[in-house]
Amino acid sequence: IDVESAADMLAAVQRSVGQADVFIGAAAVADFRPASSAGQKIKKTDGVDHSALELVKNPDIIASVAARAHPPLVVGFAAETNDVRSHARAKLQRKKLHMIVANDVSRSDIGFGADANEVLVLTADTEYELVKSSKSQLARKLLALIATQLKKHAAA
Repeated sequence: IDVESAADMLAAVQRSVGQADVFIGAAAVADFRPASSAGQKIKKTDGVDHSALELVKNPDIIASVAARAHPPLVVGFAAETNDVRSHARAKLQRKKLHMIVANDVSRSDIGFGADANEVLVLTADTEYELVKSSKSQLARKLLALIATQLKKHAAA
């Protein structure tokens, strides 16, 4: 799906999510966007040493999916730099997700730019620590956990 903004992505998700059994919110959509854009370069002004950029919140796409009357199984992600477990648990509850996959992005040996990762997977009543391994191995393990949760979700 080709999108250029969070609003475009929200519209695309809303058009198609009703047919989904699982929604995996892996896109890292920015929390904020500029309140306005300039059609041309913003030039510096003599005597002015600083400028401010006003930001407004982007829509929370994954929370909007989880808030649907009959949501699919909703899987979110949390890239954290500290207190990974507590921040992920709070996000799981705040956004009413069924599952969240969290990793510590402050570590240089895993995650962004590395061949391996290590994640913590949380649901309302379970925790899984997927130890450091290749991203493809983690993806297979994660899909197996999602399949297990989907069976529980479908039975509920």
